[in-house]
Amino acid sequence: MTLFKICGITCVEDALLSAELGAYAIGLNFWPRSKRYVTVEEAEPIVAAVRARARATRIVGVFVDASFETIVAVRDELGLDFVQLHGDEPEELVEQLAPSAFKAIRLDGRSALERARRYGGPHVLLDAAVAGSPGGTGACADWALAAEIARERPVWLAGGITPDNAADAVAAVQPVLLDVASGVERPDEPRRKAPALLRRLLTVPA
Repeated sequence: MTLFKICGITCVEDALLSAELGAYAIGLNFWPRSKRYVTVEEAEPIVAAVRARARATRIVGVFVDASFETIVAVRDELGLDFVQLHGDEPEELVEQLAPSAFKAIRLDGRSALERARRYGGPHVLLDAAVAGSPGGTGACADWALAAEIARERPVWLAGGITPDNAADAVAAVQPVLLDVASGVERPDEPRRKAPALLRRLLTVPA
């Protein structure tokens, strides 16, 4: 069965609904330039609520080219389960943060296959390549290339996943997990999730 991560969570309500509907993980974005950015102070009540009411739900911190010291400080203060490196971080940083860190790979051509092979971690996250943005754009990733990588190692698939195409993404790529942010957001309100879309997504046969 394919797992789901609901990323770009900014409030307790959306975190708990995601967890209650069966999401394997929620993602908190600590990149200041993201429209889904949360501070550590904003993340604290979200983490506390999930730990109190949905202990099995994993909590992922998303970072873009942050320093080792910054990532460790946030990870340890909040007790994050995973650290997602979504910028141009070196392979050594994944190793330094092991075993909780994994790398996001933008599928910008055949070179992405080699990058996915080089990085350590329990899996890689595959996302669409959009000029000027590290991710979270809603653009669909290259599923054919993602499927090739997924035949070699465990993959979390992001990039334009919605309730309407989630089952197709699973069939095409065979990822361990689907990572969804914009695909379950309220119209014109990217910091909040739409309950109806969350329910549709998390009841997709996958």
